[in-house]
Amino acid sequence: MKQLIKESDINRAKTWTVSAVLDNDLLLTEHINEAPIPNEPRKMNFIIIGLCTKGRLKYQLDTQDQYINAGDMIIVSENRIIDKYESSSDFEGLVMMISINFFHEIIQTVRDVNSLFIFARSHPVISLENKEIEAFKEYFHVIQKRLGDKGNFFRRDLIRSLLLAMLYDVGNFIYRFKETDRPQTRAESFFTRFIKMVEEHCKHERRVGWYALQLGITPKYLSETVKSVSKRTPNQWIDNYVLMEIRVMLKNSTKSVKEISNEMNFPNQSFMGRFFKEHMGMTPREYRRS
Repeated sequence: MKQLIKESDINRAKTWTVSAVLDNDLLLTEHINEAPIPNEPRKMNFIIIGLCTKGRLKYQLDTQDQYINAGDMIIVSENRIIDKYESSSDFEGLVMMISINFFHEIIQTVRDVNSLFIFARSHPVISLENKEIEAFKEYFHVIQKRLGDKGNFFRRDLIRSLLLAMLYDVGNFIYRFKETDRPQTRAESFFTRFIKMVEEHCKHERRVGWYALQLGITPKYLSETVKSVSKRTPNQWIDNYVLMEIRVMLKNSTKSVKEISNEMNFPNQSFMGRFFKEHMGMTPREYRRS
């Protein structure tokens, strides 16, 4: 019998442990060891960035065993499935949970950092140097303190700016790890090149076959390669970047929905509206007002 996979979101996570929160977009906790350990697989509907400060943790991420020791950073991208937790009795850590929309809202204009977080999908555990550990702890505690300042009119914007600065540094941790880790496999190299091309061309080109042609491989090989590295299909990645571009323009420009539709090369405004609602659960205008 197939096991049911339950979903976890930040609203649910608020009930797990003592934490500092920003609406349903951000949760910070120093007491992850007090959170209840689920006895079934969980699909994470948020981004996790955490640091093991003491002890050990073992878990499965998309059925692959992961091992974490003190000084290791864990990065779990959206929609990954976590299961089979085992921790030492002295396990402690700092954990940030960031909603998918809030994460992309922050990181959407920083292409290089975004690419590094994509690399982290296939390298979810990174051993940090001492100065990197201290830097993350500083960010964590500053953001935690600011989350408590609920009377600050600019609280949300301030938190967003602090998170962006932190993500630059975390991106640098990933870059350092990437450069000193083993060379990329052929599949990982194709995946990295594919993502960079999608970032550059998704406004005007959404055919998997076009990207395969530019890479000099068949669409079938591209699909198999992307799925093996990222657990997502090429179409899912393309749709993700198209949605990111639309969300940026809806939130950060005065362009009309029709103008955005034209810029994103949709046949018409209605087509883009259906595409957006299918993926976001609301219309472009509703998203702009949210």
